[in-house]
Amino acid sequence: MTEAEFEALRVFLKARSGLALSPDKRYLVESRLSSVCTRFKLESLSHLIREIRAGRAMALEKATIEAMTTNETFFFRDKTPFDLFQDVLLPKYLKERAGSRRLRIWCAAASSGQEPYSLAMILKEASARMPGWHIDIVASDISTEVLEKAKVGLYNQFEVQRGLPIRLLVKYFTQTGDQWQISPEIRAMVDFRYLNLLEDFSRLGSFDIVYCRNVLIYFDAALKADVLRRIANLMAADGSLLLGASETVLGVTDALTLDPAHRGLYAKTPAMAATPTQRAMGMR
Repeated sequence: MTEAEFEALRVFLKARSGLALSPDKRYLVESRLSSVCTRFKLESLSHLIREIRAGRAMALEKATIEAMTTNETFFFRDKTPFDLFQDVLLPKYLKERAGSRRLRIWCAAASSGQEPYSLAMILKEASARMPGWHIDIVASDISTEVLEKAKVGLYNQFEVQRGLPIRLLVKYFTQTGDQWQISPEIRAMVDFRYLNLLEDFSRLGSFDIVYCRNVLIYFDAALKADVLRRIANLMAADGSLLLGASETVLGVTDALTLDPAHRGLYAKTPAMAATPTQRAMGMR
């Protein structure tokens, strides 16, 4: 793979997935795309890149993007975002949405499903406090491969040991050979959808809570700002956004502001939270 070929691959990945691959990541490309070459019977990475540049192999393009996408996740990852959901956000919205009894949650870049299923289990545990409530959990990802795994909800021993309390494993999973499958009632609570964050996602509708964790770190500053502003547009006026532990909106966008009481929790700025009519009046 020549420098020109590597640069062409970097341009392709950024344009199609937002992944900003630094020049020192050649080793990562070689390790992740070797299996794609084998799968498509290509003799080298140079051949793979030539096929992509020719634009005739959609399946190859898709496989390349999926191979380069990081799908690291586990149940109740980092713990704090789920404690915030259980102890802060859920009580808040149970009170503020008591009239409509409706709550909408979006997990962007949900990978193989552990994040939305963690939220679903928390909600199931709290169901006695929520009679008659309608809960929507939308979980999206750019990789159709991990989405299929998520829909099935089948995890190996290592995956269920990472962060999942034994009490919830016993209560909501059934052992199938050397794997564990999450119960149909929990799977039914999550609507998995293919979504590329580079594309328009306004069709998803409005959300009270958005989890967009550990994906913006792969985007450049301009794309981060664009995605965050579009997420803010989908959030309810009093909506909440949770990012990854190493992510922030500070210095990136003025559409969102940090909750001073809770690390990793963000809300719309007053200007963004205003109705379109209020925003228009403020601009006069």
